[in-house]
Parts: sequence; C-alpha cells; structure tokens
Amino acid sequence: MQSFRTEIENPVVERDIIELERKIKLFKDGKIDEERFRSLRLARGVYGQRQEGVQMIRIKLPYGKVTSDQLLRISDVSDEYSRGKLHITTRQDIQIHYVSLDRTPELWAELEKSDVTLREACGNTVRNVTASPDAGINPDEAFDATPYAHATFQFFLRNPICQEMGRKFKMSFSSTDDDTALTFIHDLGFIPKIKGGEKGFKVMLGGGLGSQPRHADVLTEFLPVNQLIPTIEGVLRVFDRYGERSRRLKARMKFLIKDLGLEGFMDLVAEEKKALSYKTYEIDTSAYDKPVTAPLTEAPEVIIEDVKAYEAWKATNVFKQKQEGLYAIGIKVRLGDFSTEKARALAALIKKYGGDELRLTLRQNILLRHIPEGAIPFFYSQLANLGFARPGYETTTDITACPGTDTCNLGIASSTGIADKLEDVLVEEYPEYLNNKEITIKISGCMNACGQHNMAHIGFQGMSVRTPEKLVAPALQVLLGGGVLGNGDGRFADKVIKIPSKRGPQALRAILDDFKANAGNQDFLSYYDEKGQRYFYDFLKPLSETDNLVESDFVDWGNDEKYIQEVGVGECAGVVIDLVQTLLLEAKEKLGNAIEAFEGKNWADSIYHTYASLVNGAKAILLSENVKTNTQANIIAEFDKTFGEDAVLKVETSFADLVYQIQNNEPTQEFAEAYIADANAFFDRVDAFRKNQLAHAN
Repeated sequence: MQSFRTEIENPVVERDIIELERKIKLFKDGKIDEERFRSLRLARGVYGQRQEGVQMIRIKLPYGKVTSDQLLRISDVSDEYSRGKLHITTRQDIQIHYVSLDRTPELWAELEKSDVTLREACGNTVRNVTASPDAGINPDEAFDATPYAHATFQFFLRNPICQEMGRKFKMSFSSTDDDTALTFIHDLGFIPKIKGGEKGFKVMLGGGLGSQPRHADVLTEFLPVNQLIPTIEGVLRVFDRYGERSRRLKARMKFLIKDLGLEGFMDLVAEEKKALSYKTYEIDTSAYDKPVTAPLTEAPEVIIEDVKAYEAWKATNVFKQKQEGLYAIGIKVRLGDFSTEKARALAALIKKYGGDELRLTLRQNILLRHIPEGAIPFFYSQLANLGFARPGYETTTDITACPGTDTCNLGIASSTGIADKLEDVLVEEYPEYLNNKEITIKISGCMNACGQHNMAHIGFQGMSVRTPEKLVAPALQVLLGGGVLGNGDGRFADKVIKIPSKRGPQALRAILDDFKANAGNQDFLSYYDEKGQRYFYDFLKPLSETDNLVESDFVDWGNDEKYIQEVGVGECAGVVIDLVQTLLLEAKEKLGNAIEAFEGKNWADSIYHTYASLVNGAKAILLSENVKTNTQANIIAEFDKTFGEDAVLKVETSFADLVYQIQNNEPTQEFAEAYIADANAFFDRVDAFRKNQLAHAN
C-alpha cells in the first residue's frame, strides 16, 4: 500500500485508501467484527453481492457527469479488477461486479488518478447527489443547477456530520419544473427558481420510496442559493442526532419527519443554527458560466443510407440545447448495462468531436452533450456501429430495472429478465410507444424500490408465490397509477395484484390493450383514476391463479434452472470480539480526528468529531450495561439516567450539558479547543469506569 503515497497527491484520499486496506486486514484477522467492518466498507463503495467471496463496487459520479478521461479510467479498472462490464444505476453511479475484497484499495487508488471516488457511494452517508442530466443545457431552465449540485457533493464528502447516520440520505437537483430529478422522492430535493431577479430553489423535504413511500413536504417555495449549504447542514445534523438507529426499517428521515411533524423537525433545525459552519455560503459558478469549449476536430461528413431509421432516431434521441448550434444526444442503454469496449469508443467520440462530457441519467441511460449540429449524422453512424442508435430514448419502451437476483443480496425475483422481455413486447407489438414519453415502466427485484417501481405509471416488484401444493414460483406485484406531476408533485402507484412472473407480458398486454380501448382522449393517470384500482384487479385476476402453473412458470426470466427463493445471503463468517472495547477505540479515533481537524484549523469539523466521539463513547459504556439505545439523543439521555450518580462517570453538571455545548456555541477556535479538553477528561473517566467494570467481571 505504500506505493499509493507516490501515486496520489491528495493526502486525505491517500489516508482513506490506506485505512481501507488496514481495516480489511484487521477484519480478516478477526480483530473487528463483521458489522463494524461492513459499515466502513460500505462508506467506501464496497458492497457485498449475491455471489459469495466477491464484491460490487459502486463508483460515485456526482450528477452523473463523466469526462472522456474518467470513462477510460473506469473502463481500465473494470477490465483489470472486474469483468469488463459497466452498469448505470438510477442514482447516476456506475457499478462493477465480481471484485475481490483484497483488491478494492488498489482499485480505488486507480480511480482517484482521474478524480473519481468510491467514498460514501454506499452506507449510511450522503449518497450520490443526482441531477437532471440536461441541467445546464435545458432551454427552459431558470439557471444551471449543476454548480450547486457539485458544491453540495464537495461540501458534504467526508464531512463529519454525515459519516455514520442512522440511514442513507439522498438529494437531487432538477433542471426545471418538469422535475426530472424526482425531488418528491428524496430526503432533500431542489428545483431552480428566480424571485425578484434572485436565484434560489424550491425545497422538498422528507420524501422516499421503499416499502412505505412518502411524498416529500414543501420546506420552502424559495430558498436563496447562499442558504443552500447551511440548510442542508442543519437538516443533516438533526437527522444524525434524532434519526432511528436500531430499527433499520424505520431509520430513514421520512419516518423522523412523520413522527416529529414538519414544524417540529424544523424547530430542531433552527436550534442548530449557531453551530453551523457557515451562516451563508456563496457558491462560485464561474467555471460553469464559461462558453462551451469547441470540439478538437470537426466531425467528418457521412452519407446516411437509411434515412427513415435516422429520422426515427433523431425524433426521440436528439435535443436542442440552450447553447446556440449545440445539441444533446440520448443513448438508450438497455437495462443500464454496457461494455468497456463501447465505453472506450464513446470516450474517444466525445473527446474529439463533442464537448468531452456525458451525463449518466436517472433512467440508466447516457446523454452526450455539446454536439455541434453538423456532427449529428456522424455521431449517428458511429453510435449505430456500437448498437447505440436505437430510437426510444427515455420513452415507454425504455424500461428501468435494478439488477435484482442477478447480483443483489436482497433480490427476490429477476427484474432484468422480465424487463428484457417486456421491452421486446413493446418494440414488436406496440410500436406506437416508441415515441411515447407519457407512460413509464419501472421494475424492482424487491420492495426496496431501487428500480423505482412504486412511482411508475406501470410498475412491477419481484416477489414469490406459492401453489396449492406449496411449490414456490417467481412472481410480480403489479402496481399502477404512479408518476411525476412536476414542480415537486408526484404520485405513488397502487398495488393491484400479484401474478406469476411468466405472466408479466400478458399483464402488460392486457393493461395497454384496455387503455387503448377504453381511455378515449384521457392520459394514462386520468384513465386509471376513472376506472379505479378494483377495475384493474378484476381483469388481471385470471392471471393470478396458481393452480394451473406449468413447469416453465417455476423458472424465472433469464434463468435456466428452477427458481429457488434466496434472500440476504451472508457475506462472510462472523468473528468473536469485545464489541464494547471496539466501540471505545472507535470513539477515541473520532477524538483523534477532532484533534487533527483542529490542527488544520477546521473548527467546525473538529467540534463535530468531538461530539461524535462523546456520543459513541457513551454508547459503548451503555452497551456494557446492556442498555439499549436507538438515537444519538436517546444515548445522551440514557447516559445521564443510567450513570448520572456514578462516582466515576458523573460530570460536573450533566452529560447532556457537556455534549449539547455544540448547539450553544459558535464554531470558534476557543470552543473547539475547550470541547476537546472536555472530551479528553470524559474519556479518562470512561477508562477508569471500564477498568473497574472488567476487574469486577473477572
């Protein structure tokens, strides 16, 4: 690992990678337990997959932006450490699979040479900040949201307030009121607005999908752009302190807001105002305001032989930018999967003949940007050679699906297999949907909704079904009536009926045929609302029968072998350790981080690291007494309740007063220094208490 020190110029990144390598060794030596190691590696983009002994690597690409150099670097890494395949996610990341755990630090170091990170791509952190792929080029946008999405990514990457939250936290930036970044399903979502000549955002708070979807609340109709970072920081601080930590299924921020109410939640945010690192935060947009750089070379002229195919492609896949003479080209990437060979070809194209930039989309596609009008025929010919010139970009025929049972531990039934089949049905039997952008079809392999099935017009969720003879077959829950309404409004789909997976194509045909026959001039959502959930249940019910299944119904789409339901396959063997001691060591590591940040004159970071060390130290000692806790606020309260009169642990006033100094002080050098001193004194008392505790235990 020492070679990284000569390869990586950023010492913070270098330390991250070396730390990952060190923790991998400690885990394999049985010196840290599986749960603690899982938390660390997830926050470094290393995710266990369905197949034992290998990892999925999630590469974090803020708002989906990728340059030619970065795409080549990602391709090199996939070829060397994986299988030469790339998968685009619904959060604009790229995933690669079948990577050895031991090689992940080396892989990460290679990516960082092109400023590509794994940090906080998974885990209970701020996940990839997403944005509309046409941000900055959409003729209808109030202003370019890109620099604000980028500033958000930069500010909260490695920020101590969001490293070990109760659950993940997701943010998105839409380009226009069309809300293509789906702000209503995010923890925080932002839509650009202009008010009195000032730039700002409509802010959505507390949305989410999963098994219990929640529509985000409107936090404010207008937030000035210099309040963006302070507002996010305040929300994150409250979520970190009050968010659930024991019951994972209730730990997303949407549940905290449901419990507290929007007003109660924002009252807590207001209490954090004094502690914020910035009261206002100006974001420099100058790098994004410059004219688009002209291509290195003018594209060669080409003769289009199949003009009809070219025009069909152009009608659905080419879009005029707000920049005069420039266009964006959408590439329909089936299921988000493509090879490094094609990635290299795309990198060469955009570097030489385009703006050296593409964006991955939330629907698992690719948008090439800044293409001169005269180069469009050339790009079509080149993309056609790659199999990337299929029309129907982000139309009904462009189905979104998560990896499902292909690689995911939680997948119940195949999502990619059925998506493939349904796309074939649409292209071959319903060609009118090639140009339809009013109906979306989305598929997830389980209830967690990574494929966003429960916000689609037509959604499918992977499940299983039992026959009267107790045989198990793969199944699909059919959902109808979801969709994006715009300007932060949306709908969640209703669960209609569960059917065997092999009848998914029949269900889709039945729905589309009935829509054609009975909708009249209504759009799909109006048609669904008029007919009602029961109407669809009734005509789909014959497909749900399980007493007439044939042998092929027990083989899932895309598979050759009989279906076996397997969920949550273990990633590695457990180890026996002293968990209390491990938590104490980690708490002291956080105090070490506080001292390091203090020496670097990062007062706000130092203070939050100190806060985290105190809370984690208290959690360890409470655990030693078998006291259960579920939030940081609960840890603080329980510590006073349990140890308030203990001669060794008792503090001058109360532990709550000690910890909550963070709310009552500005982030100054003086307070940061005093807070560290208080924490050192606290850990001296903790060490004495633990020593006495162990002596009596023996």
